[in-house]
Parts: sequence; structure tokens; C-alpha cells
Amino acid sequence: MSKGEAPYYLPIGDEIEVFEAASRDSLAVLLKGPTGCGKTRFIEYMAWKLIDETPERPDSLITVACNEDLTGSDLVGRYLIRGDETIWMDGPLTQAVRCGALCYLDEIVEARKDTMVLIHPLTDHRRILPVDKLGVTLRAHADFMLAVSYNPGYQSVLKDLKPSTRQRFVTLEFGYPPRDKEAEIIAHESGVSMEIAMDLAHLGERVRELKSSGLEEGVSARLLVYAGQLMQQGLTPRRACEATVVRALSDDPQTQAAIGELAYSIFA
Repeated sequence: MSKGEAPYYLPIGDEIEVFEAASRDSLAVLLKGPTGCGKTRFIEYMAWKLIDETPERPDSLITVACNEDLTGSDLVGRYLIRGDETIWMDGPLTQAVRCGALCYLDEIVEARKDTMVLIHPLTDHRRILPVDKLGVTLRAHADFMLAVSYNPGYQSVLKDLKPSTRQRFVTLEFGYPPRDKEAEIIAHESGVSMEIAMDLAHLGERVRELKSSGLEEGVSARLLVYAGQLMQQGLTPRRACEATVVRALSDDPQTQAAIGELAYSIFA
């Protein structure tokens, strides 16, 4: 991320102050919260803000979307063959450690367990990254910062974070914003009026209440923004909500019907 216009982020609590305090003391940060509640946008905003407050800080945010195929080598690096040469290529974590970037590992529990072994020495007083294939141990740049995220409501017990890992991080818990705040976000990001944005935020609240009735995941603020964007492109509110909320959240006809009824009642 290079210095430019600030990514839009609407604070809900004191998360900015806590993250800045952690950054000043080189502490790793864990973001917990459901899908689409603003964790990634928050990190983008904080990366921008850290550059703004510390001009000499490297202007980069390195984001890794973790998945079950992500290995330790994917993060640290590997040897590659180019022509007649064998060259070493740093992985994203090694790049961040060397240059002092903010490294964000999104949905960390989706990665293989060997990645946890890698990040542990970066989350305490040592701040080191062993690179076994090179036979070296890198000491993290003074400006290096590690942030990870996960969705505790979505993960299985087998993929939950161990207490020994959790206790290495300053933890920020994210949730869906209150209706007025979410409406402000929807209006800004999609361009719809505050009246329509409030209706969409109301729909979000009502749909999330269905989680107690078996809905696997509540509707994200992201999907509500998408609905607003489709409305801005001329779709009716009902059709926009059907395409972005009703069909996206479930394949079950009864659940779709229940969500559809909520949308129809709000945008009657």
C-alpha cells in the first residue's frame, strides 16, 4: 500500500487507539469477528495511518489470504529454478520482516499448522524468523508488525486457535456495527440515500437474528453494500436484495424464503 487517500473506515469503538498502542510497542494483533464486519478494511486503514504518522515507515501492507493449502514455505520462501540458475525467492512473511511492513494473515486458522510454528517467535520479545532453507535467522525490522484474523463463529473445533497462540496477541473483537453506523457505511460505500441505507441496515439486523434458527452465517456489511450498489445501477430494492442477500446466504429454499420475506417486508 502506498501513501494516498485514506481508505474509508468508520470507527465503532477504540480499536484505532488500541492498534496504534500495540504498534508503538511492536506487539502482534489478533482481529476476531464474523465475515464482512470490517476487519480487512480496518487493517488497510491502519496501514495507511501508520505511514501517515511515521513518514519514514515503509509504505507497504502485505496481505496473505490463508487457506488449507498454505504452507510454511509459501510464507517464508523457496528456491526456484530459472534457466540454469537456482535462486531464492522470499515469501510474503520474509519480505515483511526484512523491510518492516505490516503483514496481515487473513483467516490464519485456515492455514496448515506449520505456519503457527513460524509466527510464534515473531510474536514475543525475540521478533525473529528462522529461515531454515537459508540457514539464517532474521531479526525483524523495527517497523515490522504482524496482524492476523479469524472468524471464531465459523471455525470448527479442530481449526480453532490454541490458547498458547491466542496469548501471544493483543486481541481486538469486531462485530457488526449498530444500525445507524452500518447505514452510514452503506451510504458512503454504495452511494444510496441514508433512507435506503437505513432500510438495508435494518435488513441486516433482521437477517442476523435468523442465526438462532439455523442460518450458518449472518449477512455481511459487504453484501448490504453490494445491494446498495445494484440499486444505484437501477435494480429494484427487492431484486437487488434477492441477488446479494437472499441467494448468497443459503441454498436452502426455506431459508431463502424466510430471508426474502424479510426483504419484501422492509422494501414493500
